[in-house]
Amino acid sequence: MDYQILQVTRVLGLSLISFLIALSLTPYFNRLISRYQLHKQIRVGAAAPVFSQLHKKKEGTPTAGGLIIWLTVLGLTLILWLLSYFFDRGWSYLNFVDRAQTYLPLTAMFFAAVIGLADDLLGILRIGSKGGGLAVSHKIIIYLLISLIGALWFYYRLDWDIIRLPFLGTYHIGWWYIPFFMFIIVASAFSINETDGLDGLAGGVLVFAFAALAVVAFALGRFHLAAFNGVILGALLAFLWFNIYPARFFMGDTGSMALGVTLGTTALLTNTALLLPLFALIPLIESLSVIIQVTSKKLRGKKIFISTPIHHHFEAIGWPESQITMRFWIISAMGASLGLIVFFLDRFLF
Repeated sequence: MDYQILQVTRVLGLSLISFLIALSLTPYFNRLISRYQLHKQIRVGAAAPVFSQLHKKKEGTPTAGGLIIWLTVLGLTLILWLLSYFFDRGWSYLNFVDRAQTYLPLTAMFFAAVIGLADDLLGILRIGSKGGGLAVSHKIIIYLLISLIGALWFYYRLDWDIIRLPFLGTYHIGWWYIPFFMFIIVASAFSINETDGLDGLAGGVLVFAFAALAVVAFALGRFHLAAFNGVILGALLAFLWFNIYPARFFMGDTGSMALGVTLGTTALLTNTALLLPLFALIPLIESLSVIIQVTSKKLRGKKIFISTPIHHHFEAIGWPESQITMRFWIISAMGASLGLIVFFLDRFLF
């Protein structure tokens, strides 16, 4: 019990440290924005008329704010690892770098963040597909390759090929785990990216999702992974401080894709990938709305929603932006809570 109390203190302490570091990085990020004009470009034209009309006022708002999140997480990780490596005394308690628990999510976060940053910069410079950076097809290919590397690491290096079906048990699925892993990673990344469309929306949704996974990791005794999630939470809350309506800056692909990939990786590491639709309920709904819209247009030639992802539909029918965000936060909190209920019932009763 004393050991668990120490670990709770560790997770909460690292969350607070991360929050303070991310807050302190904000003035430097603002200077970077001013110097290099990292401002959001809004798509215009027939491809997205409703979106353009609703969000034209956001033109010129700084983007790539996700830099604050992942620089805090990766920077703090590196500092604690170095202090632990060279001095050890006391610092090993805070260090959460671990081959089995955090190597993969840290690596995935870094590569997704760099790719997302490149995409953000292309969009700022109006380079690429329709002047908006990388084409969706190119993004899918890139993240399929990233997920394939992670899947091979899980399958061959960690000898991991199991999935947990709540209330039914754990099953070995052999090499089928590789495409399953890839689907979870790509779906998580793009679902979070689609959710990042209103001030504070993706940040708030991710707070509930990572908080739920931190609880899961802690309950499973994976304290390094829980600490890693705590650091992400601290950085996310600091970002959200400035991202709530009216947003001082946007997350950008460098934040949404990095956090989406990390979310999926964490769910796979805790064998709760099938609970991810509850932990990240709003991103699931956002993605489903896009899939339903595209399918309807292809098969019926008609739209079901005024605009997708679905938060744009609610904007179009007159809901205030802050109202949509807060209601989606409530749904996220309920989904994450339900996911934890299922997790603990499955763990302790079956």
